Amino acid sequence: MKKYLEIAKAYMKAQLIWRSDTLVDVILAVAKILFAWILWSILFEGKEQIAGLGFQAMISYYIISSYLFQLEKSAEISRQMTGMLRNGTFSKYMVIPVQTQGYFVAMEAGKIAFSAGIGFLATFLWFYLFRIPFVHTANIKILLCGSIMVVLGLLFMALLNYFLGILTLKFEEISIFLMIKDNLSAFVTGAVIPLALLPEWMTAGMKFLPFYYVTYLPSMLFIGKCEEEAVTGLIVLSVWCMVFLVLNQVTYEHDRIKYDGAGI
Repeated sequence: MKKYLEIAKAYMKAQLIWRSDTLVDVILAVAKILFAWILWSILFEGKEQIAGLGFQAMISYYIISSYLFQLEKSAEISRQMTGMLRNGTFSKYMVIPVQTQGYFVAMEAGKIAFSAGIGFLATFLWFYLFRIPFVHTANIKILLCGSIMVVLGLLFMALLNYFLGILTLKFEEISIFLMIKDNLSAFVTGAVIPLALLPEWMTAGMKFLPFYYVTYLPSMLFIGKCEEEAVTGLIVLSVWCMVFLVLNQVTYEHDRIKYDGAGI
């Protein structure tokens, strides 16, 4: 465990080198919230609620979901792994005394630890400068469930992107998988629009998939909605994380013998 903590710390410190990337992420997150403010101000004109959410609750949802979506940087895992596997430099990760899956998850944890603080500051300033009444739940248990769900969601996305990365061992070209994942992830996690706006049959189907619990449900829990789904969400997301932990290890052990990169 100490090795993985050191990896996480190293990558957290490394983020200080790329401060401009963090600044751009914050600006884009603020721009998204500003766009949502303008759009929903128009849509809520003459209305008290839309999909069970008042205007302040809707804006609070967008601010929270934008913050959570900004934290999720694991797409870099699959792209980085693909590049290294194709150019033969992945060899070094096969000989270091840590599991490759654990290494990349720890790397993601370090990046999140840095961006979490910056993102939280930007979110706080948004509420302060624009005097937005923050809609939130006062239930400590729900807040705890939501926080654990956020961690599990970030872990799941890291495991998913690691899985896509190791598919390079078998398919060599996985850009189609990455394209599909990138185009769908923002929508199916509820980062674009609250999933409550979708048809009921569609959201019912999404509850069997992990993406429903990555951004959408934690954001709803934090604003005091969907509280009856908290425990179910933790169970479903935990199961998906365990499935991918095993799937990733089995897939890696099975396909790594096909790798003939430099140094092997």
